[in-house]
Amino acid sequence: MRKIGRPIVLSIAGLLLAGAGAAHAQGDPEQGAAVFAKCQACHAIDETENGAGPHLVDIFGRAAGSVAGFRYSGALKDSGVVWEDDTMAAFLEDPKAFIPGNRMLAPGLDDEEIADLLAYLHAETDG
Repeated sequence: MRKIGRPIVLSIAGLLLAGAGAAHAQGDPEQGAAVFAKCQACHAIDETENGAGPHLVDIFGRAAGSVAGFRYSGALKDSGVVWEDDTMAAFLEDPKAFIPGNRMLAPGLDDEEIADLLAYLHAETDG
């Protein structure tokens, strides 16, 4: 059996999830603020200070594993992922499955939580 490399798997996952971004754009930013409460112990969205996780300022369009000063896993740095709605949704659903070997400890979120969180992140981080 032929082994498929990580970039190909991530590309296929991105294609399969391409329609997911549109569904997640319909989330409620106010509900997303409540979902973000689960994330704020590790991530900041309003300052570029890293905590237990990297800050999320200007997250959309940024390459995974690229915040200066944060110590990422090799898996995340080498993933080739760029954070957009579809990749963020797939990661938030099941971080360990989307990028095996990453160190994020949080469990996945359900579809509604993801939609709301994405709406909130866009409202708070888009310039």
